[in-house]
Amino acid sequence: MKETNRIEFKQELTDSLEKEVIAFLNYKEGGILYIGITQNGHPIGVKNMDGDMLKIKDRLKNNISPSCLGLFDVISEQKDNKDIIKIIIASGPEKPYYFKKIGMSERGCFIRIGTSSEQMPTKMIEKLFAKRTRNSISNIKSIQQNLQFEQLHIYYNAKGIHLNKKFASNLELLTLKKYFNYVAYLMADINNISIKVAKYKGINRVDLIETKEYGYCSLIKATKLVLDKLEIENKTITTISAKERVDKKLWNEIALREAVINAIVHNDYTTEVPPKFEIFDNRIEITSSGGLPEGLSKAEFFAGYSVPRNKEIMRIFKDLHLVEQLGSGVPRMLKNYSKNCFLFTENFLRTIFPNIILISKIDAKNNKLINKKIGGQIGGQIGGQIGGQIGGQIDNINSIINDKQEDIIQLISVNNKISRKELSAQLNMAESAIQKHIKYLTTHKILKRIGTKNGYWKILVKQ
Repeated sequence: MKETNRIEFKQELTDSLEKEVIAFLNYKEGGILYIGITQNGHPIGVKNMDGDMLKIKDRLKNNISPSCLGLFDVISEQKDNKDIIKIIIASGPEKPYYFKKIGMSERGCFIRIGTSSEQMPTKMIEKLFAKRTRNSISNIKSIQQNLQFEQLHIYYNAKGIHLNKKFASNLELLTLKKYFNYVAYLMADINNISIKVAKYKGINRVDLIETKEYGYCSLIKATKLVLDKLEIENKTITTISAKERVDKKLWNEIALREAVINAIVHNDYTTEVPPKFEIFDNRIEITSSGGLPEGLSKAEFFAGYSVPRNKEIMRIFKDLHLVEQLGSGVPRMLKNYSKNCFLFTENFLRTIFPNIILISKIDAKNNKLINKKIGGQIGGQIGGQIGGQIGGQIDNINSIINDKQEDIIQLISVNNKISRKELSAQLNMAESAIQKHIKYLTTHKILKRIGTKNGYWKILVKQ
């Protein structure tokens, strides 16, 4: 182990804790601080694990401004049979963060530069403050102020946590003027937020056979109801061969849960568009509003760098054990599904998981073993109807296509009759640019048009 721009070692808990955490909060990628490891990476352990962890949480809660609750995790680990403390810090959405007792100045603000934490120049402080998110849901006054939180108390009590009379302030459910904010509205027993789970017959949105609404209640309760519904829909499929009987779920349970939680926690609720969940014969689609958080690239997203859009919601979900370590969700999904299962647009993020029935059909038709990973098989042949052979082989062409062309392929894999106009609208790109990308893809024999006005797209991938 060695120190990097995202990793810092400390032999013991010192007065520099806040400085290091502030630097990571202000850094675009966040970082990890280890306590109990020497500067050269040698684990020596900590003497008072529980006491130090409590001190760390208390100091970060009270000594850093703006509040960084929900932006850090403090966990215990073992390295070389030594007990060490690992502090995971996300990149904060309300930069610049600073040492509260010093103030927003060069002495109080820090930024990660290489392997050290340096004082932030005044110009950078002013620039970051000017860009600070002012439409955060924590700053938006709830449209209703007569809110009740019985459901929230029940969920906290179930985890052995008692919410006292100051819970609204402690959970950051109040604006600066002490009104209930939009986070409180989402967590209240009654609100107007509805999360839909729709089920279709076939592979498109033509034949809707069931729609369930889970909402008008605490976001925690709605989340649990969605998870329960999808658990019912995630049926077990049994395949029997001459050698064995194999039981598999339609979708990997861990990845599905992470995708649901991510969509709900990171949804941009300022748009008043809740996440949605759609089940088709061959896949499930999970769509959240907001796209990637500002400053987070696709590569950083897949690497697990955490930039919580709604840190207050993240904090509550972590309290209730609905979220584990910061940044762990996407890596968990990538253990079973490929990067090609994620579709990014300017305003939305869509996760598309093919089901095991589809993979089995592809396997049977091609007489290949494709059960090592479901990920990457999103296209396959999808019944021969919505995109041909994008599947796991899409990685073979990633080296010759750019992100925009990959997005076009993703949309076509879901709807092979999509028009250039629809592609333009969904990708927020001029039709002329869409046409150029399509020409490139057809020239390189990645994409082919079958028919004209009433035709469809076929994705060609070398086997």
